[in-house]
Amino acid sequence: MSDDLRVVFESRNRAACSDRALVLASSQIPHTVVDDSSSCALVVPAEYSARAMDELRLYDEENPPPMPLPRKIIEYQDPVPGVVAYLIVVSLIAWLAGNSAFGSDWYQLGRVDGTLLRQGEWWRPVTALTLHSGLRHLVGNILFGTLFGLFAGRLLGSGLAWFAIVVSGAMGNVLNTLLLESSHRSIGASTAVFAALGLVAGYVWRAKLMSQERWPYRVGPVVGGLALLMYTGTGDANTDVGAHLMGFLCGFASGMLLTLSALRPGDVRWQRLGGAATLVLVGGAWLVALLR
Repeated sequence: MSDDLRVVFESRNRAACSDRALVLASSQIPHTVVDDSSSCALVVPAEYSARAMDELRLYDEENPPPMPLPRKIIEYQDPVPGVVAYLIVVSLIAWLAGNSAFGSDWYQLGRVDGTLLRQGEWWRPVTALTLHSGLRHLVGNILFGTLFGLFAGRLLGSGLAWFAIVVSGAMGNVLNTLLLESSHRSIGASTAVFAALGLVAGYVWRAKLMSQERWPYRVGPVVGGLALLMYTGTGDANTDVGAHLMGFLCGFASGMLLTLSALRPGDVRWQRLGGAATLVLVGGAWLVALLR
């Protein structure tokens, strides 16, 4: 190689240098890769520089750099009304049940009961979401329900989010009960709480709201949701892990389905309809339970 050399390519990306060195080699252009600690360069004899530049230009035209996918714009919604309604409903029913309001045993009437559920008492998977065994149980579900409910409400709006959460939580109770013996009994909002977590994970993942350029970002919502489920959804021997898992899976499926629907979170009418439907579902389930 002559002493008169020309730099035809320089980059901090060593892979890019290697690719272009192969281009020059295939064109039988003598070249040298000069690599230091911060960058690398391709040098060729002066008489080959024009030809080398032409070959590299053609290579760049045939292999344009991948364009980053445009980030999706997320229209965040107001999650506060849904969370406030959640706090009011679970607190009010905790007080009514604790005082045996209307002379009724709310726990007996509203808990998940595998035998009675199989006999057609459909309201139990819904009413059980609003019952708690004590103050500690209630406070725990209020804290996590508020947290995950805020996430879901920010993405989907209060009405749609909480309708999906309640329906998914009820379905989680149904599936968990059908997988267990008919003697299974349970109460608590935790199934709905983890349905909210699954709802967020499924919606963010299916709607591709995170960057898709690298696989950790693509699977991030799923991995993050499962990690939170394992961290917060498992506890002592009294924890109904199956209900938490079924709630998460039903919520995840609901989140994916919502991305396929024509529902727009920013549409106030859908939010009002979803909120009203949620209150009617919970209130109607309790009305049927108390009248029975």
